[in-house]
Amino acid sequence: MFQLGCASRICFKNELLSGLTVALALVPEAVAFAFVAGVEPLVGLYAAFMVGLLAAIFGGRPGMISGATGAMAVVMVALVAQHGVEYLFAAVVLAGLLQMGAGVLRLGKFIRIVPHPVMLGFVNGLAIVIFLAQLQNFQTASVDGVSEWMTGGALALFAGLVMLTMFIIHYLPKLTGAFPASLAAIIAVSLLVLGLDLDTKTVGDLASIKGGLPTFHIPAVPFSLDTLVIILPYAFILAAVGLIESLLTLSLIDEVTNTRGRGNRECMGQGIANTATGLFGGMGGCAMIGQSMINVNSGGRQRLSGVAAALFLLMFILFASPLIERIPMAALVGVMFIVVLATFEWSSLRIIRKIPATDAFVLMLVSAVTVFTDLAIAVVVGVIVSALVFAWEHAKHINSKTYDDEKGSRVHELNGPLFFGSVKNFLELFNPEQDPDDVIIEFQNSRVADHSAIEAIDTLAERYIKAGKTLHLRHLSEECRQLLKKAGDLVEVNVLEDPRYRVADDQIA
Repeated sequence: MFQLGCASRICFKNELLSGLTVALALVPEAVAFAFVAGVEPLVGLYAAFMVGLLAAIFGGRPGMISGATGAMAVVMVALVAQHGVEYLFAAVVLAGLLQMGAGVLRLGKFIRIVPHPVMLGFVNGLAIVIFLAQLQNFQTASVDGVSEWMTGGALALFAGLVMLTMFIIHYLPKLTGAFPASLAAIIAVSLLVLGLDLDTKTVGDLASIKGGLPTFHIPAVPFSLDTLVIILPYAFILAAVGLIESLLTLSLIDEVTNTRGRGNRECMGQGIANTATGLFGGMGGCAMIGQSMINVNSGGRQRLSGVAAALFLLMFILFASPLIERIPMAALVGVMFIVVLATFEWSSLRIIRKIPATDAFVLMLVSAVTVFTDLAIAVVVGVIVSALVFAWEHAKHINSKTYDDEKGSRVHELNGPLFFGSVKNFLELFNPEQDPDDVIIEFQNSRVADHSAIEAIDTLAERYIKAGKTLHLRHLSEECRQLLKKAGDLVEVNVLEDPRYRVADDQIA
């Protein structure tokens, strides 16, 4: 059931003011990401409004902010360029349906397999990306339309306003916590620029944000298999990128607030938001780590702040565009620089020499891939590298203790996991030619993990059979025994007492 989460006037006030702060920071981001995707600014603003509103209502993480994001905008460029914006809307609708499917299948839990070094790399890489994205605001367009870096007085003024914004955000909370520091800094710097008539970049220099209410619009594309073939790859990537960024942001906000969000509900919320956004002329989106950190640091911890941010943004579009367009970009850049400082895990620099070298490598790799490609690729690469390192290290752990029992049988007591990475070392532990006629392999301290392990046991059994020896497999699981029986006459082994555990094998339904 949806609840705003506030039971007191103070909470209500804090949530509204935090939402207003976030809404102001959403405007330039939404416009910029719309330009990245190759669509009109209002397409990005509508996405920020609708995704932000619906994700706040239906999502699994109160206090988390969603909207149009750069990670998804980059995926959209080729689709818009080749087929037009209507195909983008269709792809966003399909992406939303895929995300809802992920929620129904409860796939959100798989975010738990992301190792901590990957999380640190993701956070640091994203902080760097947010920082680099702000540098374009230090450029101005020349007469021929080519961007040039600010110089002289213009650069000094812009940098000074940025530093003033950061100064206010840093020191105001030491004086009072009654008003969000980021919002106070934006208002103060805006009044200073307007009062002194300072010549500096404003939000209006990006584009006009004036518009009407988003209207229901079924994407104007042929409803055919050809259309599905075109949009499905983009929809799948958009859905995956959106869920990965949202679930990782959810985990980060969980850590910051010492609370726990609901991953599967967030999948459903993001899916509902994107499906609706595509039907109302928006470019889709997902959770935004920068704006989420602004919200949390400003005191927004409930759903009300996300709903308020979306509604304030809509009011800006409908009624307050002339006023919002006069806000100096320096103030918003200063806010985002504070977000960068708060997002970057500075502790990772101190511990990087104390953690295992492989973890340090994964941390830096994910940070670099996040900066130079995109978040989804970085996380997938990080998880794969971490898994391979884990497999390599645990492949070395298998060994056996060999002794003869009172009946004269040779017992090989295995220790360590038997899986695809350790099967080679497993086979090298045995020498059928030198073993006596009766051999027992004891699996009580080992774990048969996958089909590669089953095949290795089959191979070893064949070797003992060819050597004319009798082989017993003791304390092997029921599923292992069934798979061995399926091999027919090739495996003539005597399986003794079995434990109860399951083997991760694709041959068992």
